[in-house]
Amino acid sequence: MTILNKTETLAKLPPAWPVSLLPQIQAQVRSSGRKIVVLDDDPTGTQTVYDIPVLTEWPVEVLAQEFLTDSPAFYLLTNSRSMPLSQAQAMNADIGHNLLAAAQQTGRDFVVVSRSDSTLRGHFPGEVEALAEALGRRFDAWLIIPFFLEGGRYTINDIHYVAEGESLVPAGETPFAQDKAFGYRASDLKEWVAEKTEGIAPAETVASITIDDIRRGGPDRVAEKLNLLSGGAVCVVNAASYRDMGVFVSGLLQAEAQGRQFLYRTAASFVRVRAGLGPRPLLTPAELGTGEPGGGLIVVGSYVPKTTTQVEALLAQPTVTAVEIDVEALLDDNRQAAEIERVAGRADEVLGQNHDVLLYTNRQLITGDDADASLAIGRRVSDSLVSIVRAISTRPRYLLAKGGITASDVATQGLGIKKAMVLGQILPGVPVWQAGPESRYPGLTYIVFPGNVGGPEALADIATMFTT
Repeated sequence: MTILNKTETLAKLPPAWPVSLLPQIQAQVRSSGRKIVVLDDDPTGTQTVYDIPVLTEWPVEVLAQEFLTDSPAFYLLTNSRSMPLSQAQAMNADIGHNLLAAAQQTGRDFVVVSRSDSTLRGHFPGEVEALAEALGRRFDAWLIIPFFLEGGRYTINDIHYVAEGESLVPAGETPFAQDKAFGYRASDLKEWVAEKTEGIAPAETVASITIDDIRRGGPDRVAEKLNLLSGGAVCVVNAASYRDMGVFVSGLLQAEAQGRQFLYRTAASFVRVRAGLGPRPLLTPAELGTGEPGGGLIVVGSYVPKTTTQVEALLAQPTVTAVEIDVEALLDDNRQAAEIERVAGRADEVLGQNHDVLLYTNRQLITGDDADASLAIGRRVSDSLVSIVRAISTRPRYLLAKGGITASDVATQGLGIKKAMVLGQILPGVPVWQAGPESRYPGLTYIVFPGNVGGPEALADIATMFTT
């Protein structure tokens, strides 16, 4: 497919809808009375919201308590992208059953977002099928919405693009599409659905909400088209701006008020709009407490090229002490424990001197013979990173985890977080959590940095923010 110029392509689109629909969406959200539950397949999905809780466990009583709060939404951190399909399906089914039980206890209705990667990686359709079956609802359609402005992900003419500078690269031609576990070929979302469902949902049967529908027809046209969907159809949604997403969500809420039921498979931008949250400025140094003493701990597990470039820039910072982790040692039963002890000991030493420390896996990616084997290697490395964090005895001033699986495991196993609050974003698409009182370090500033987000200097910029 053709690589497009971003500025020229966006300029050729019809004019955006003339007014913001946020007040209307907020009224529609209140009128619906439905709680939004976001099943996040890694913790980076909180990268557009603020003042929203994240739970890392989901017993019925915990869900019921959350249903009764005033927050329009809450996240469940499943980390299912790190699991084999069967395990991800079982988890989604368990959550679906527990949500139904909690809703019955509280009398609170809800809608579900299956939040996944804006570059189309994840267990689709498997975990969505398991979730839909467990919820026991007759969904009129699944809505596929990978638009994510903060990461430069646009869907135009049903083709999903990843922005690289001034270029819009079809997603199927990016390194993300070569993922060992979740690779794909198609950039056209209708063809992608057909590819991922192995032809069960042929491309010609997949519906579409177009940019023209949104920008020329507005919410009424969106609602009209959604009302035509039935029988578990699949529909892809085009969007190139938050204004587009607002028009779509207003039309979606209109259709739902008329009795239609949808299951959402989306990236992060949709969640903010569906919850009726307006834009929030990036967190300031004062809000982050950057003037406090102590060293920060930065843990990098992601291998995507963007992360490697960011690590290289961070290595050039004189205020950061780097400790490279030997992945081959972590995969060797005879050397794993010693490598964990070495890295944790060095990190403790640096943090004890009130300096920042970077722990990063060496940049040569080791993969298995198939998707499950590659996931198993990733699991072993992530478990080792958690063991390193747990072995560090000095409380860091802040903790930054780079990469979805790494960030999830550090949060749940390394820090023992059961509930955190999303404070906002430190950079576009980079969320900041405040660890709950039950965690190892109550109140800790925890930065969840997606592997595929940010410019070359992003890691260095954050480190500098905390040292100036």
